[in-house]
Amino acid sequence: MKATRTMLSALSVAVALAAGQCLAAPSYADPQVSLVMTPQKVAQAQEIDAYNLGVMAYTWGYPLVRLERILREYIDVPANKPPTSYRGPLNQIGWATALSTPADKDMPTANNDTLYMSAVVKLDEPYVLSVPDTADRYYVINVFDMYHDLEHYIGRRATGTQAGRFALVPPGWKGTLPEGVKALPVSTDKVWLWGRVHIRQGEDLAPVLALQKQFDLRPLSQLGKAGYVPAKQSLPALPSIDGDELGFFTHLGYAMQHNRMKTVDQALVGQLARIGLTPEHGFDRSKLTAEQLRGLKRALADGPLVAGKATMTSTVLRNGWNVALVKEFGYDYPGRSVMAGAYLGGNLAEEAVYPIRFTDEQGKPLNGENPYRLTFAKAPPVGAFWSLTIYNAGDKMLVDNPIGRYKVGSDTPGLQVAADGSISIPIQHVQPAGAGKANWLPAPKGDFYLLLRLYQPDASILDGGYALPQVTRAR
Repeated sequence: MKATRTMLSALSVAVALAAGQCLAAPSYADPQVSLVMTPQKVAQAQEIDAYNLGVMAYTWGYPLVRLERILREYIDVPANKPPTSYRGPLNQIGWATALSTPADKDMPTANNDTLYMSAVVKLDEPYVLSVPDTADRYYVINVFDMYHDLEHYIGRRATGTQAGRFALVPPGWKGTLPEGVKALPVSTDKVWLWGRVHIRQGEDLAPVLALQKQFDLRPLSQLGKAGYVPAKQSLPALPSIDGDELGFFTHLGYAMQHNRMKTVDQALVGQLARIGLTPEHGFDRSKLTAEQLRGLKRALADGPLVAGKATMTSTVLRNGWNVALVKEFGYDYPGRSVMAGAYLGGNLAEEAVYPIRFTDEQGKPLNGENPYRLTFAKAPPVGAFWSLTIYNAGDKMLVDNPIGRYKVGSDTPGLQVAADGSISIPIQHVQPAGAGKANWLPAPKGDFYLLLRLYQPDASILDGGYALPQVTRAR
């Protein structure tokens, strides 16, 4: 008994010593340990948490909402469809039959180099896209999932210009494809095909329009069947958000309910339940506090800014040009959001590089009140073509001008190249005198930006070995 009491006494002393060590003053401040929560602090924390999650939900979910919205517009084909429109009914190909102009507002930062193609495909079964032999004419068709992740390329660089058949295979499909049909597995049950066929400035469009008619899209069950007529189909309307300050989250919740979540996003999506966003129920604000709702409103005000910074932070700066060189966005949700917004449908670096320029050599915004000059030491090294296009800074649309020229590039008729191989391009609102007008790129009166398109870029463009030209203010 005495031995037992001695052991217990020793144990008590040891525990007391250990406790004393644990309760000793820490060597660093720990606000989590010293924090005393009050109802006011809980409310403050709820607003902060909702704000942080709301910004994250915005940057992650913007492409999903953007595509759910814009693709409904792209399948709404007007009776008097203009020739520059690429809209087409659901599960059918829509082609533009004329190059984009400043009057066309469907696509921000549209090019003036290609005829666009669009097809929104709802994959109740695999759909097969058949493409003709384009005789080495450049074309590319991007296969985007509903998160604006570019999952596949079809075209000159990736698959060649010979005829071929490609099956868009939805998740979970277990069937067998016919011989000669290449499987393109996709991550979501709806996909967007976004295509381009190169048009050389001034060329006769008739052969290209005939080529367009040879592209075919149909369900696998209809492959090889003569007389196939696509059924008229539509997508359900999105929930009305008129007067709803949190309407973005309503649409995001709808999109989460109607699109598969990617495995890589599961941890992020799980956290969004704290602000009422779940794949099972969409956006349910009924249990959110006033503070949480206030945090979400703030998030919608700041979310575009957080995403927009990727224009600079997700790019590299080369001689004043912002250059995006990503092959996939991964967890760069702000970068993906920016691409899905102002640069919807853009290629990634292996297909095309799009250096963008907002300032002159002194870092001042480009403005048509000033004349500028851009000089290529040599033509850009590309496997397809290049062009320099100018856009209004405000609406990101092509610049209207008296000569109807919206870009200067490798196929500009009469492009003047100096004896040393250099190409000098005056960029100004007023037409230059003399020989300068041959390469003139007309600028608006106000702010503008430049976009250089480099299709099938050489390795020197990707690794920075090729020096992009400076934009200098003319004296």
